[in-house]
Formats: sequence, C-alpha cells, structure tokens
Amino acid sequence: MSTNLTKYEQVMNYIKSCISSGEWPVGSKIPSQRKLAEELSVNRSTIVAALEELKTEGLIEGVMGKGTIVRNNTWTLLAATPPDWDESMSFSVPKPASVPLLEIDEVKAPEHMIELSKGELSQDIFPTDNMQQVMLRLAKSLEPFGYEEPKGYLPLRQAISDYMKKQGSEVSPSSILIVSGAIQGLQLISAGLLHKGSTVFLEKPSYLYSLHTFQSAGMNLSGLPMDDEGLQPSALSKKAADGPSSILYTIPCFHNPTGSLMSEIRRKELLDICEQKRLPVIEDDIYRELWLDSPPPPTLQSLDSDGRVLYIGSLSKTLTPGLRIGWIAGPDQVIDRLAEIKKQTDYGSSSLSQLVAAEWLSSGFYEQHLAVVREELKKRRTAALETLNRYMSDLADWDVPAGGFLIWLRIKTNIPLKEMHVKAYQAGISLHPGSIYTEESVRAIRLSYGYASIEEFQQGIIKLRQIILESNEVK
Repeated sequence: MSTNLTKYEQVMNYIKSCISSGEWPVGSKIPSQRKLAEELSVNRSTIVAALEELKTEGLIEGVMGKGTIVRNNTWTLLAATPPDWDESMSFSVPKPASVPLLEIDEVKAPEHMIELSKGELSQDIFPTDNMQQVMLRLAKSLEPFGYEEPKGYLPLRQAISDYMKKQGSEVSPSSILIVSGAIQGLQLISAGLLHKGSTVFLEKPSYLYSLHTFQSAGMNLSGLPMDDEGLQPSALSKKAADGPSSILYTIPCFHNPTGSLMSEIRRKELLDICEQKRLPVIEDDIYRELWLDSPPPPTLQSLDSDGRVLYIGSLSKTLTPGLRIGWIAGPDQVIDRLAEIKKQTDYGSSSLSQLVAAEWLSSGFYEQHLAVVREELKKRRTAALETLNRYMSDLADWDVPAGGFLIWLRIKTNIPLKEMHVKAYQAGISLHPGSIYTEESVRAIRLSYGYASIEEFQQGIIKLRQIILESNEVK
C-alpha cells in the first residue's frame, strides 16, 4: 500500500481495488476484520472505520449470518472514487460541432426551411389547452420561488418514481435527480463519475458522437455495430476490458439516429455481458413513450438487479423541450454525488419548470397527451413511408421505425453527401448527414418526420430526389 496515504485511506483504496478488479465480485463475502488487519498490518479499529465508511458509500453491506458482502461494483464504486474536480471541468467547454454542420455557414439561408433534421415534435402537437390549464392551476397557489433541494422538487421526484414503477422500476424519490434535460445529465455523469481516459462503448452510429460531451472530458468513444435488434452484444464482449475504466452508453428504444428498437432478448444478453465485464451502463431512454405499434420491452434498469444501470429520462421529446426537464435514476450514493455537482454548477433546475412537470405527471394530463402524440406520429409515419416509397425507393433503403420519429435513410447512389447536404440547404431543406453520428464517412441521412408537416415532408423529399438525380446526370 502507498505510504503517501494515511492507513485509513490505504485500507479504503485496497478494498476498492479488490472490488474493481473483480477479485471480490458482487455478492461475495469479504475477509474478516481480523484477517484484513493482519494482511494490511494495521489496527483492527482502522479496518472497522474503513468498512463503516464503505458501507455508507454503498459498496459493502453487513448481512445477518453471512458477514460483510460486496454490494455493488460499478456506478457506486465510481461515485466512491470520483475524478478530481479540476480535471473534469472541461465538460463545460464542449468541442465545436462536426464539420458537416459547419459547411453551410457561408451559404445564404433561404427564407423558409423545411425541417427534416429537427429532433423534436411539431409545434402543432404542442398541447396548448392542457398547458394553459396547468399554468392556471399553479397560478392559484403560486408562492415565491426559492432554490429547490439539490435533487430537485420532491413532488416531481415522487411523480417520476410513480411513473417509473409502471415501467417496472422500483425507484424511490431519493434515487432520482432532476436535471435540465438529458444533455445535462450526461455532462454531470461525465464530470462527476468518469475518469479521464475512460472508454465509453456505444452504438455506431449514435447521437453521442454529435455531442462531444465525453470527448471534451478526455474520454474515448468506441463504437459497436448494430443490427435490427440494436447493439450487438458479441462486439461488446470482444472489445470490453474488465473493470470500471469503461462504461456502456446505449439508446435501446427508438435509437437516435437509426430508429431501431432493442429486443428484450438482446437487452438481457447485453446485461449479462456487462455483468461479466463489470461494465456500468447509461440507459438513455428519452424516446421510450413514443412507441407506435406496441409498448417497448422492459427498461434495462428494470432488468438489472445490481445497480449497474443509470437511467436517463426526459420530457423534451414527448412534451416540450422548452421545459428543460429530465432526470437520472440510480443508486442513492451515485445520485447524491451527481446532485452535489449540480448544486455547484447551477443551484438546481428551474423551479417553475419543475412545478409544471410535476402537475403534468400527477394530473394524468401527461398520459392523455402521449396517446394524442402517438396517434399523430402514426399518421406522420404512414405519410412519410408512402412518400419515401414513391420518391426514394430506387435511390435509398430504410427500415420502418416501430416508434419515435426518426428514419435512417441509406443512400444507394454515389452522390457525395457533403455536396448533397449543401445543395439541399440551398434548396431550403435542413438535413442531418449521417457522418455527424459516426465521425467517419457514412452514406446515410437522419430524417425526422416529427417536426415538418406531412405536406412539407413530401416537398422536401421530392426536392431531395431532384438534387440526387441532377447530380448523377452531371457525372
């Protein structure tokens, strides 16, 4: 053990290293206090103090008749050994957007844009009447706003807890942190739990490639191949090294940008590998409630029994991004750590937004709204697929999304996608080229049918077809 640390710290680090290395797996009994004292050449009182601290951190627990056992070895371990704050502050200065999005900066913007790139619901779907009712209800009992407690407005956390129970996750309000959207959740995790040089495994393509949140904090992204059931577990098994220096980030429901839905069998396979490799998991589930054909499989978190999954939810994709309300659900010790960092960065999410969100969830308005959203998206999906079949079937391939509002359009012609992107912009069509989701060349476009009207979507696709055909004729 290092002589630069106190004996108490040496004991703590020794036990944590045994857990993180897998020498002491989850559920195993750790050596007795006497044996540890002999092995580490310290007083038994030092061992007792270290064990009590580790129990508080959630790494170990005393079980009647079994002694002291390892309780958790992933997120809780990371929360117990947080990165240095100064080294993590770079998360607040993300890298600039990928080059394909910047190539249009010098192009004069048309007066009207057909938005086929926006990852949000149309303003036509916004529930104006219900929102007015919610605001009027709150206005009648409004009191002066103050700072909420670090984890967020308790009635909102209780409402989210009740909501998640319907998904099969028994998450208490104390295990939930309110954040200003899913992106802030990822920033807090990056700053508060992950060490510089960590590897983040993720689907390729993935939304995370366009954010640069983890790269800005000094972490490495390692893409994994997908099929129609989602991320391929065998690829993760081959790539992942044991230990908490790596994590898995995944969007299992109506994946951004491909729109794919991970099957329940695939989810269980993935969790089995993460257990073998001791990989913590971030489940980004913000599209979950946008199912169109049938409800999606259980969440990864509900299938997990070891506190391995941090769950991220949000109202941005289902209600409105303007509320800036999302949440992280996970082990109490981890949420406590993230709440402390959030307190130091913004003193909490908007009190008004939290009051509004709590009213939506507890009043039943939210579930009523979701039913309306699904019906509207079904109409838009049907129209979008009809348009693509009519105008793009000879030029591209795509899969039918079971939910969400994204289609991954795979271009079959040889038109340079950078050229197509610029020409589409000049023609008044906003697109997201696939390269921003992979950091490499890929012949695909992410289309959204959730924002533009049905008529505008058709107009945009007709114009896109013309651009592709004209470019091929020039060649």
